[in-house]
Amino acid sequence: MRYLTIIILIIFSYQSTFSQTHEIGVFVGGSNFIGDVGATTHISPNSPAFGGIYKWNRSPRHSFRFSLLYSKLEANDLDSDDPRRIERGYEFENDIIEASLGLEFTFFDFNLHDGRDKFTPYLYTGISVAHHDNFFFNNQGQKVIEDTSSLAYGIPMTLGIKAKFIEHFVIGFEVGARYTFSDEFDGSAPDFDNESPLAFGNTNNNDWYVFTGLTLTYTFGRKPCYCVF
Repeated sequence: MRYLTIIILIIFSYQSTFSQTHEIGVFVGGSNFIGDVGATTHISPNSPAFGGIYKWNRSPRHSFRFSLLYSKLEANDLDSDDPRRIERGYEFENDIIEASLGLEFTFFDFNLHDGRDKFTPYLYTGISVAHHDNFFFNNQGQKVIEDTSSLAYGIPMTLGIKAKFIEHFVIGFEVGARYTFSDEFDGSAPDFDNESPLAFGNTNNNDWYVFTGLTLTYTFGRKPCYCVF
């Protein structure tokens, strides 16, 4: 009896795994940086961002989501409203590649198999990791590239809205802020020595960056078990 129970559980697990709805698609938009260099406007895309997204819809209300995004974070003190930053005049660019994994929750049921148009706001959170190069500013205010790179872990906090507009396709718009556990994106904390006299800015605040843009995904897979057949 025990072995029969195990076999039945395996079969149901197998069927559940291959009977979910999947989505695969793209993100296209822009990014902006919030830290010790440049403006502190929360949503102000100033550099292109793009990448791919995959979702595994486990129910009409939540999905497992993975994304891989690329952007070049840019900031310039001359764009700030702070007179001290404007006088300092620092600026930088830093290429990042970010992988993110987490859960997406919809406000309303988003069952893609009942044949009706769908529309819902959603939230996404989880964990992210971004690869970036390291640099610092010397005493003359010049950017000096370090021969190192770092991985910055963070927490994505995304608010979006999405709709099924034609069969098998879902379009969305989202704004996703990343709170990172790093202060190295903008060169304010040199990688070789965070206590260096070349460090600057508020050491109590870590860096943020924001992705703003559109998502377009294609849905595929058999009808999930939560549907009415």
